[in-house]
Amino acid sequence: MSLAKVNELLQHAAKNHYGVAAVNVINVETVRYIIEAAEMERVPVIVQFYPGFNGYMNMEYIAHAAVDMAGKAAVPVAVHLDHSNGYEIAMNGIKAGFPSVMVDGSALSFEENIELTASVVKAANVFGVDVEAELGHVGDGAREDDIVNADYYTKAEQAVEFVERTGCGSLAIAVGNAHGPYVRTPSLDFDRIKAIRDTVSVPLVLHGCSDIPKEQICKAVRLGMSKFNIATEYFRAMYRAIEKEVLSGKVKDNGVELLFGLREPMIDFVVHKIRLLNPDKYSL
Repeated sequence: MSLAKVNELLQHAAKNHYGVAAVNVINVETVRYIIEAAEMERVPVIVQFYPGFNGYMNMEYIAHAAVDMAGKAAVPVAVHLDHSNGYEIAMNGIKAGFPSVMVDGSALSFEENIELTASVVKAANVFGVDVEAELGHVGDGAREDDIVNADYYTKAEQAVEFVERTGCGSLAIAVGNAHGPYVRTPSLDFDRIKAIRDTVSVPLVLHGCSDIPKEQICKAVRLGMSKFNIATEYFRAMYRAIEKEVLSGKVKDNGVELLFGLREPMIDFVVHKIRLLNPDKYSL
């Protein structure tokens, strides 16, 4: 199975009414577990890397490893650079070998966001790289105002203009979602999702999917959201697997053996998310 294009996966998901899990990674093991889960379920998946982790793991190493592993997978696997908040970071991602990048100009004015996104799209098109953009501001789940303040949410009429003027391949929208752990249970604005889906031509992306209640995730899928970003819960699954191994007393003074204990619970986590994003096939 060849390496998949993000935009092609998302277009297929939109037409066939399912969501694609886009799971953040930090090392080769976290890439491997996502791909193994996707192979078990026989569905596509997206492996993505946050450039803020570059100090821990060079993005070039992750890009090369993930692309190589995706190319050998038994199911379509796409590789994506998450949340480049400037032109230089996005270009560095393309240079590092990512076949898809996100440029996040959501903290800028509408016109500045268009200018930044359009410039990244223009450069990315030269190399055949897909571009995800963001309109509206997906903030921090630790700040209640970022979740409930509709001033941060994406406006449907602006989304249409933004996509047309930038040429982005997919669009992340703000509809009551936020990054990281939530200080309160989010309540997604489904009327807004529907309005944007009805008017925007490209696939839609939901960031901050960790800890959003499963009923809301399933409804978002049915309303036409296509890409669902997951990071906090995946890394929490990693932490809890490590914690369980240590507390069990079975592993002592052996870091390698400890790492072997992560595989099964982390794959199980990704399998659960994949099934959640296929609500017409599974009932959870």
